[in-house]
Amino acid sequence: MPVNHLFTPINESTPIVEVVAAVILRPDGQFLLTRRPGGKIYSGYWEFPGGKVEKNESLLHALERELWEELGVHIRHAHPWITRVFTYSHATVRLHFFRVVEWEGRLSPREKQGLFWQLPHQVAVSPILPANGPILQALLLPPVYAITQATQIGIESALIQIEQALQNGLRLLQVREKHMAQDSLREFSTQVLALARAYQARVLINSDAVLAREIGADGVHFTSSQLMSLPCRPDLEYGVCGASCHNAEELFAAEQLGLDFVVLSPVQTTLSHPELSPLGWRRFATLIRDYSLPVYALGGLHQEDLTIAQEMGAHGIAMMRGIVSPLSNPPCDVAC
Repeated sequence: MPVNHLFTPINESTPIVEVVAAVILRPDGQFLLTRRPGGKIYSGYWEFPGGKVEKNESLLHALERELWEELGVHIRHAHPWITRVFTYSHATVRLHFFRVVEWEGRLSPREKQGLFWQLPHQVAVSPILPANGPILQALLLPPVYAITQATQIGIESALIQIEQALQNGLRLLQVREKHMAQDSLREFSTQVLALARAYQARVLINSDAVLAREIGADGVHFTSSQLMSLPCRPDLEYGVCGASCHNAEELFAAEQLGLDFVVLSPVQTTLSHPELSPLGWRRFATLIRDYSLPVYALGGLHQEDLTIAQEMGAHGIAMMRGIVSPLSNPPCDVAC
């Protein structure tokens, strides 16, 4: 994934136009892009369907109205997702993106706009409105982010579990082994990377950017303390950049740096850190409301919590103990 600077400073005196945008998703992962019709600004550009929020109108009502007017469909189920501010030559807009996972009606181009279903890794249309570029990158992130625990269960067992998880569809994995000797960590990380390559999955190394670069990993996951000491986003050579966050200050720091995603924890009480006060879903949702980066929920969660996490605005969930069969395993742990 290329570097993705998501945070755009805003002049407080600049008027902001509130806009809703729908990422309409099919079960196979395809999403809908529409082509702006002739006579509109940026005519011919591709975008996610949506439009301006009217005065005294809720975001969800605006989304429902826009999709009916543009495409002739009614929303049955939509999740709040990412909110981004972008300055065009004619206006500064705040784009509230929703993931629409269920709808009623037959999609129809009521404004004579083009319609095209795309896959995140095979976007074939161009040009795309520049504000939507980071959203396409975020769509490449899978809903589950797995975290290794080889120190606890043994390297051989961990590698077996990881391969099973990859066979079951896992596509994003963090090597996090705080107490493993460096030589063993390098060997284990290399083995994990080899397994992942066979399934086109991506591997991030926790906290060790040097190791990530040496073995050719796909990126780095920074701890919260590392996050708060970073003066800028690392160079392109580090690939995907994620970070652990536990509060609003750390979320803001990740946003300023333009990281690719964050993990926010602990949502629930965890096994390894029972002394930490859990956020709970309400506080979790409040912290990430109108946030510009994809967020994974972590801490005391099961696979079945994915639905509620996404309803609260999360991109997905991070898993540790549920790396193979989440539905029958204990809750996942906190990573930091």
